[in-house]
Amino acid sequence: MAGNPQSVLFCCDHNAVRSPMAEGLMKKMHGQSIYVQSAGVKNDIEIDGFAVAVCAEIGVELSRHRSRSFEEMKQWGDDLEQFDLIVALSPASQRMALELARHAHIDVEYWPIMDPTGLGKGRDQKLASYRLSRDQIRERLKGRFG
Repeated sequence: MAGNPQSVLFCCDHNAVRSPMAEGLMKKMHGQSIYVQSAGVKNDIEIDGFAVAVCAEIGVELSRHRSRSFEEMKQWGDDLEQFDLIVALSPASQRMALELARHAHIDVEYWPIMDPTGLGKGRDQKLASYRLSRDQIRERLKGRFG
C-alpha cells in the first residue's frame, strides 16, 4: 500500500504482550514488505503465555519471541533512529518514543491498546481479555496499514 512506512517499531511497557502481538500480526499481514520489530521500556518479563495462546488461534507464532528493551536493542547494535514510525501502545512507551524522536526524524503514533494483564478471573476470562487486546491491535493495523 502506497504511503506505508518502510520500517515500524512497536513498543509497550515490557515487550511481553501488546508489542509482540502487534509485531506478529504486522508480519503476518505484510510479510517482509515492511521491516517490523518490537521493544519495551523494560525487559523484566518474558513473553506472556496468554498472548502466545490467543495469537496462535489466528496463526500468529509468538512462542519464540524474546522480550527486549529499547536499551538492549541499542546494545545489540540496532539503530533505533532507522525506524520510519514508532507505534507506542502504552503511555510509558509513548514517552520513550517521543524522547527518541526528538533526536531523529521519526514519526510517533500512540494507540491506546488495553493492557489485558491482570484482567479476568480464571483462564476463560483471561483469554477473553487478551483476545480483546489482540483484536484491537488487528483493527488498528488494518486501518493504518491496509
